Amino acid sequence: MALRAAVRDSLRAVLTRAVADSAFPGAFAVVGNSHEVLGRYGAGHLDWRRSPVPDANTMWDLASLTKVIGTTTAIMQLWQRHLIDLDAPVQRYVPSFTGREKERVTIRALLTHSSGLPGWRPLYLEATSRNAILALVDTTPLDTVPGTRMVYSDLGAIVLGQAITRITHEALDRYLAENVFNPLRMTSTMFRPPCRLLARIAPTEQDPWRGHQLRGQVHDENAFALGGVSSHAGLFSTGADLVRFAQMYLNGGAIDGHRIVTRTAIDTFTAVQNPSLSNRALGWEVTTGRNSGGHHLSPGAFGHTGFTGTSIWIDPTRNLFVVLLTNRVNPTRENHKIAGVRIALADAVVGAVDAARSDRQPASGSPSSGSP
Repeated sequence: MALRAAVRDSLRAVLTRAVADSAFPGAFAVVGNSHEVLGRYGAGHLDWRRSPVPDANTMWDLASLTKVIGTTTAIMQLWQRHLIDLDAPVQRYVPSFTGREKERVTIRALLTHSSGLPGWRPLYLEATSRNAILALVDTTPLDTVPGTRMVYSDLGAIVLGQAITRITHEALDRYLAENVFNPLRMTSTMFRPPCRLLARIAPTEQDPWRGHQLRGQVHDENAFALGGVSSHAGLFSTGADLVRFAQMYLNGGAIDGHRIVTRTAIDTFTAVQNPSLSNRALGWEVTTGRNSGGHHLSPGAFGHTGFTGTSIWIDPTRNLFVVLLTNRVNPTRENHKIAGVRIALADAVVGAVDAARSDRQPASGSPSSGSP
């Protein structure tokens, strides 16, 4: 009980302070291990106007968490089934991926953001159909020689999504529902949530391009232009569902008898690929003590962030996960206070967990009264 109280107190302190500082209108954080939730806390409200307090069933626009919750998981499954080769040229799976030196770009390079592709382009202003947008992505010239620089790239993630659909012969949303979300019982994780769920969804930006506040529509303009389903952004989910996802990882890829990925796949995809280039694993980012995972997570802990104010960190050494869900882009994306909140939350949680566990250890020379 002391551990749970300490974790909840750490969540409350950080999130209450962040709401008071106008970092976001609302947030929900949940912390746990491989078999239980250690603490959860909802702070603020879904909107700056009168609205409910966030809870475990509030749905949030995950933004780039889509890349790891969805896209990376799908690639892991294809890899363990020997349907995709990480070191094969992307053109083997996406023949339309053409241009100077594109034949040198591998699946591994896309996953580590070292393909040479630029990070972004305003596709939503350049084309009016999904096929036209994908054609623009596939023919975008490389900025740099593949494998020489890490540039976080939404374009690369979009190409990975095309590889998944070419290999599986299924739309990305259907593949993920059938092979990831339904087996995990992540019943509120989806693209394009229906109108009947709007009351549960945290609104995001007062979008100048679309001319209204977004609620249930993906915030990312390029994902919206792609129809709301993309491999770089578009997923909505809840704290309750992301507990299931994190626990699956901490249990070696399986939960409640359903194996989603193998332990070998987890070990492979969460290992830093080229330390001289970046701290990137395959899809995932690995803690450095200087990124959003804070200063105290174990070496090898891995995670990711989302532009809308979301993040997930998983620490197998400590058997710990930290999920933070916010709508920091409400009412505008120019609010950048989320960066400090992520670090403060991770540090506070790890401090609380380590202190509580230390208090439970028997004094030197005394018999143990139970499990550590």
